[in-house]
Amino acid sequence: MRILAIDTTGPACSVALRLPGPADHVSSETMARGQAERLAPMVRDLLAEVGLAPSGIDRIGAAVGPGSFAGSRIGVAFARGLALATGAECIGISNLQWWASSAEMPEAGSVLVVHDARRGEVVLQGFDPNGPLAAAETRPMEDARAALAASPGNGAHRVLTGTGAHLLDGGPERQPPRLAALLDLIEAAKPPFHPPKPFYARPPDAKLPGGREA
Repeated sequence: MRILAIDTTGPACSVALRLPGPADHVSSETMARGQAERLAPMVRDLLAEVGLAPSGIDRIGAAVGPGSFAGSRIGVAFARGLALATGAECIGISNLQWWASSAEMPEAGSVLVVHDARRGEVVLQGFDPNGPLAAAETRPMEDARAALAASPGNGAHRVLTGTGAHLLDGGPERQPPRLAALLDLIEAAKPPFHPPKPFYARPPDAKLPGGREA
């Protein structure tokens, strides 16, 4: 299977391609903004590098967030448009699931992914080897910190990871998840697939005329 992965949810614009063979092909550029302008040329150049036409892509996967509000929209919109043009399968992968899959899960343990949602809030979701333990939830940081301290065994068999893990445990900031792990999740996904949608930490601040939410 020929798989294209896209991530514009963080401080970089990244694309990765997995073809039958020993190594993945990756292109990533750090940027605070400008992903909308760089994404298409990066995909074009990566495909040209391996001699693959866009129509040769079998599956396209995009990281959907939570992360940058604009970045989440950019990656999802591009993935959906390219899939429509090429006939490729198209799926979205939660950043929380991506972080969990990149962590070293303890035996008979779990991973708690913590996303820094800003404004004193975090998004939490737990995972074990079988998948999510519950739906993601947004909580005030102090509530999350208190709940973590009161958990059974104080999390002896739990790993914390994600952009906000250091805010709860006082440890160092975690390294970004591996693009190879994103490709693994895209490859392992089973149909039927639904068009990906951005996953926001909170509803957008912008309102439509009349006060309606976008």
